[in-house]
Amino acid sequence: MLMITRGTGKHVVHLEKLKVGKDLLLIVRGGEQPHIGSVVLCEPDKSVEIIRVGTHKDHIVLRPLVKKACEKYNTTIVAVGGIHIDNATKKDIDLVIQNCKELESCI
Repeated sequence: MLMITRGTGKHVVHLEKLKVGKDLLLIVRGGEQPHIGSVVLCEPDKSVEIIRVGTHKDHIVLRPLVKKACEKYNTTIVAVGGIHIDNATKKDIDLVIQNCKELESCI
């Protein structure tokens, strides 16, 4: 398993990559209260599938990670995770999104 971290404090995000046979599981967590907010699945040459837990919007940052990994490794990729900051401002959200984009370069 490989873990990559970007950001600090309440804006920190962690990406764990775990090989499952020839496939890859990505776990993304961060903020003040990590949780499972979404599951995103991508198979080569197929549409991305998204499962949201309640009203969580974590799929917004998980989807690009999954698509990039699927294209790069040409295998099934599943990402699960959630990032939560209490009373997040637009600036908080923008910082978390930027940190998640930095994770994409580590896929």
